[in-house]
Amino acid sequence: MILIADGGSTKCDWILLNEDTGEFILKTRTKGLNPAVFKPATLRQRIEENSELQKHKDQVTRVDFYGAGCGTPTPTKNLQLLLQELFCHAQVKVQEDMVAAALAATTEPGIVCILGTGSNSCFFDGSKVHMEIESLGYILMDEASGNYFGKRLIRDYYYKTMGDDMMREFEKRFDLNADTIKHNLYKEENPNTYLASFAEFIFTSEERNGYFYKLIYEGMEKFIERRVLCFKEAQTVPIHFIGSIAFFSEDIIRDVAKRYHLNIGNIIRRPIDGLIQHYQKNVIPTLT
Repeated sequence: MILIADGGSTKCDWILLNEDTGEFILKTRTKGLNPAVFKPATLRQRIEENSELQKHKDQVTRVDFYGAGCGTPTPTKNLQLLLQELFCHAQVKVQEDMVAAALAATTEPGIVCILGTGSNSCFFDGSKVHMEIESLGYILMDEASGNYFGKRLIRDYYYKTMGDDMMREFEKRFDLNADTIKHNLYKEENPNTYLASFAEFIFTSEERNGYFYKLIYEGMEKFIERRVLCFKEAQTVPIHFIGSIAFFSEDIIRDVAKRYHLNIGNIIRRPIDGLIQHYQKNVIPTLT
């Protein structure tokens, strides 16, 4: 059986397929498995506490893991060794989440962008991904991501620039005590996921008001200027977007793209669905 994983900092989706027929066997989810953020012990615990994965682990012959934090050698190697221990009968391959996003979005050349808890982009030539800028993570980069918008909301609240009605509504939804925020940012694990949790205030509100529109527009503008226009192919190939932030911001992404004469391609909420189709059409037939 082939086990495919699409892992971020907030959650990780797992799919189990029959390697002979491509038949769908299992879909499950664990907490986030970013090896650049979490310690190996935390990663192990999050995988082992999923009973469905434990039930099938001895039947797994191949593990293909695509994840955030898997773009540099050390965390990638650590995660690969851990997966090899947990799925001891399987061949294990760990790649960065941009590869999964590209395979899920298209089979043709294009620029592929991730907008979820974090953000990233690449040029996909139809078979391989090419990174123009190395990501430095949620503190220095990650424009238009969940944690980017979370930071903006908290700052605007404390600077009193979001408007009185909006501030009162924000207070109802979240614990905005300064000590609580600082504890979660500087004392607890994965502050990027904590920051991203505030972004749901934008995307679950009943209406897209002027404040929200401006906030999202500015974030998307920064992302496109820094993470899309850096590719020389930007004006000639489709720009695809993957992730929940992108999915719920499609209208604004298209508004910003018009300014730069960009062609928006597919916008997909969950890359794991596209990965299933890719494996069933392109990978499993080559194994039989």
